[in-house]
Amino acid sequence: MASLRHLTRPPEQAEPGPSPLLLLLHGVGSHEGDLIQLAPYLDPRFFVASARAPVTLASLRSEGSYAWFHVEFTPQGPVINPDEAESSRLALLRFIDELVETYGLDPARVYVMGFSQGAIMGFSLALTRPDKLAGLVAHSGRILPEIRPLIAPPEALRGLPVFVLHGTADAVLPIHHARASRELLSTLPVALTYREYPIGHQISAESLSDAAAWLSERLDG
Repeated sequence: MASLRHLTRPPEQAEPGPSPLLLLLHGVGSHEGDLIQLAPYLDPRFFVASARAPVTLASLRSEGSYAWFHVEFTPQGPVINPDEAESSRLALLRFIDELVETYGLDPARVYVMGFSQGAIMGFSLALTRPDKLAGLVAHSGRILPEIRPLIAPPEALRGLPVFVLHGTADAVLPIHHARASRELLSTLPVALTYREYPIGHQISAESLSDAAAWLSERLDG
């Protein structure tokens, strides 16, 4: 039984043995029905799961509004609730194990693709528990300063595939956040791919196509 609400798309192309998992993490104010709409554009070998964040936000939207942590955007930059961020990180680590067990998935091929706050959570998972992930796609996110003391030792991160995508016209999390992430990741022994796009705080057809191709390449080994 999984502890987070979620939607799934079973693999549409069968492989011998357990299927790889692609966990989708939405941004602040959204819900599990958002990124699952990307599933038709992703590799059919994946078991795709789209999770609902545990923090409920006040909203008039009938489908709900959720976050991985509260955040306030100030002139000095985003200010987060660090306790909620840590609670969500731990919840996601448990949730990954639950998905693998519940659906009989391959624990050695767990990938995360997150957008905005979902990408932030993806960074937090990948950098602190690289043993849990086979790769990360982080779209329009940033690495929390609060996570830096928890970053795993270099030998644990060696070779971890990380794909960072960001829009140069992003007004929510400006491009300097992505470039700061690139700078930090470049000091770590991860296998980093970094791309910028002439878009705002969004996933474009081009960035989605690049992310899907990158994920397929990881499955192909």
